Amino acid sequence: MGGQYNNPKKNRSTDDNRSGNLAGEEAPRMLPISDTFRMLRPIQIHLITCAFLTGASAVAGFAPYLAIVEIARALFVAANAAEAASTVWIWVGIGAAGAALRLIMLGLSTHVGHNADAEMLHHLRGQIVKRLGVLPLGWFRAAGSGQVKKAMTDDLEAMHELFAHALGAVVGAAVSLAVGFTYLMLVDWRMALITLAVPVLAAITYKMAMRSLPAHMSRLLTAEGRISSASVEYVDGINVVKTFGGTKGRILARFDEAMNEHTEAYRAWVAGHRNSSAMNRVLGSEMVLLGVVLSAGLAFVSAGWLAVADLLPFLVVGVGLPTAFGPLIHGSQGVRMARMAAGHIGSLLSREPLPEPSEPRQPRDNRIAHEKVSFSYDGLTQVVSEIEAECKPGTVTALVGPSGAGKSTLASLLPRFYDVTGGAIRIGGADVREIGSKTLLSSMSLVFQEVMLLRDTVKENIRIGRPEATDEAIYEAAKAAQIHEVIERLPNGYDTMLESGGGGLSGGERQRLTIARAILSGAGIVVLDEATASLDPDSEAAVQDALAELTAGKTVIVIAHRLHTIKSADQILVLDGGRLAERGKHEELLAEGGLYARMWEAQKRGESA
Repeated sequence: MGGQYNNPKKNRSTDDNRSGNLAGEEAPRMLPISDTFRMLRPIQIHLITCAFLTGASAVAGFAPYLAIVEIARALFVAANAAEAASTVWIWVGIGAAGAALRLIMLGLSTHVGHNADAEMLHHLRGQIVKRLGVLPLGWFRAAGSGQVKKAMTDDLEAMHELFAHALGAVVGAAVSLAVGFTYLMLVDWRMALITLAVPVLAAITYKMAMRSLPAHMSRLLTAEGRISSASVEYVDGINVVKTFGGTKGRILARFDEAMNEHTEAYRAWVAGHRNSSAMNRVLGSEMVLLGVVLSAGLAFVSAGWLAVADLLPFLVVGVGLPTAFGPLIHGSQGVRMARMAAGHIGSLLSREPLPEPSEPRQPRDNRIAHEKVSFSYDGLTQVVSEIEAECKPGTVTALVGPSGAGKSTLASLLPRFYDVTGGAIRIGGADVREIGSKTLLSSMSLVFQEVMLLRDTVKENIRIGRPEATDEAIYEAAKAAQIHEVIERLPNGYDTMLESGGGGLSGGERQRLTIARAILSGAGIVVLDEATASLDPDSEAAVQDALAELTAGKTVIVIAHRLHTIKSADQILVLDGGRLAERGKHEELLAEGGLYARMWEAQKRGESA
């Protein structure tokens, strides 16, 4: 079977020659209104109801203003207070009823809006998770967790703002403006137009201030996505970062670059609209509008074009019009941000899933055949080229070669982290692209150096290997992986809750936990990629024993760096520059005196130095 399979940590990005193009990271785009409504189809009835209730509350909210105007009129024209008392009390009742109705309608609108919000966010989260479940696994490696985090948190938060707040604010403000202006037109159309002129000028300056917003917002959101990815990367690698200086290195450099880009994008946006924005604030001030209305109104009264009593609506209702612009502007910004977020979510949901065969085939056995396998991340540079190899059941095949040779890439093509761009990989005579993804992944166990544990119990972390497994089967797998006694010593044994970091387990113990998971699955193919790297000698020995149990009688592919660990492998494939340079057993390759022999001698010199 071939001894040990220990290979130290190497630079994956170098080995794989990955290109950022694979991630398909796109600049955020604002989703067209028609597409936005299409996305919101599950809650359209809720949104229409919410809009209607908000509009009704705005109409009812106009009643107190109208009551103030009419009470003032009644007092102005009456000979004494007693004469106006009955009219005043009628309008007091109307104003109070309108205010109460507004609160009721607004409460109902808020209730419906938040229900729509909960329903739509649940729907979108389900859609995102469902889409993530069918995307090629290689996309996650290339894209990182930043894009997923942005979609699941930042973008959904922006969508929440639309459902719960922005839509109601826009509709309410628009109806308030329409009702108020219509009322003023009925009083005096000339004064109404003069009153409207100031808000219109304010709207024009606002439009000028916001004309470059889409481009700047796209740049800002792109920078935020980079900050998110860099932050996650920084947290994931905090131990390494702090060990090697804390404030230096590529991880923090990427974070600094993302922060600087965000700062520059914000500065460019502010510089482009500060003058028009300042003018907008001046023209949108109630004091400016009061001055205009009062000046024009007194002129109209002096000329005999307007009665003094008819000036009151413009001083009460007209001067209050700008107060509706604030919610309208903020609501519009919320809608715009939600459309940007919807665009990002839409691009994620529209990503091509891993192609599934229409008529899935079943492998005959665990024999693996590489037939002129080629692969390119960007469609230009061949990372793997024309690989021909066969891995027979019950044998160990080792992949070796210098950094950047394509070892990890070749191994990742087997479980379809990526699909080959040339040739084919067959398992039991069936092309892996013709095997259903669930069948394919259940046919193999993947053991990596980077251990991933779920925030769940120890038992459930092992059960992932076979969800229907009994507790007894889990205990047997743990014993085979030499982790049973360690688990028994935990506070709650197999029911101990683990965090993603392992919750008190050492690196070797976490690795043996994943091996127990792989043993439980019973898969006939095992792929080992750096399974014992960075472990201390005692942990390495225990993990090697667990691996021996895991690989017994299986078709094994192991990526190796320290060549003495694969001396007894049945077949060694030596990759160089993405091509198969040599093939054979350890002794045969040493006798050939090629690349493998040179690597062997170099490692021997390094160990003896």
